[in-house]
Amino acid sequence: MTSTSERLLNSGVVAILRADDSDGLLRAAEAVAAGGVTAIEVALTTPGALKVIAEAVDGFGDEVAFGAGSVLDAESARAALLAGAQFVVAPTVDVGTIELCRRYGVPVLPGAYTPTEILTAWQAGADFVKVFPAQVGGPAYLKAVKAPLPQVRLAAVGGVTVDNAAEFVRCGAELIGVGGDLVDGRLVSDGDFAAIEQRAARFVAAVELGRRSRFGDRTTPAATVVAR
Repeated sequence: MTSTSERLLNSGVVAILRADDSDGLLRAAEAVAAGGVTAIEVALTTPGALKVIAEAVDGFGDEVAFGAGSVLDAESARAALLAGAQFVVAPTVDVGTIELCRRYGVPVLPGAYTPTEILTAWQAGADFVKVFPAQVGGPAYLKAVKAPLPQVRLAAVGGVTVDNAAEFVRCGAELIGVGGDLVDGRLVSDGDFAAIEQRAARFVAAVELGRRSRFGDRTTPAATVVAR
């Protein structure tokens, strides 16, 4: 049975759904999945986010891994898990959140930036550490961090575009997280889900290109990852 961590790696892209309301987000999720992105994070800053997660998990089954994003504390993480979230993403390092997710065997991706924060999150039990905001240092920063910390699985989030996604992966990101550049709120409100599907496919191709440059024929690193 494929673990959620492996499913995240197999997707390579985590689509971040964030909006002022939850209308249209499930259709956006369908478009993202049709484009090949099979990991979706619903930000808790979206009204009705827990309801969206519950409905999505029920509707998509094992086809897509749905997680909760913008999780600030263990209490919010617990509520997300009860709604069915299969992974948890946070903008900061909150040890209580990491510990709760570890207790229930759910992958957790805390946000960090400096090497000290990144290592702190990893040692606390993070499955991946979200380098956020990634655009500040760019791919070169991930490469510099990865050199002394090769054991840490990094996810690049914040400012990742279809033009730089491959370079982020080549420089050390196991995953990328993409919000507005993939699920543009305007496209959702206009009902242009075909455009979202096309964007998803382009991001998947960019990640594959980055992995090919980094790993050669071993373009999917999931097979080499042991769940924490």
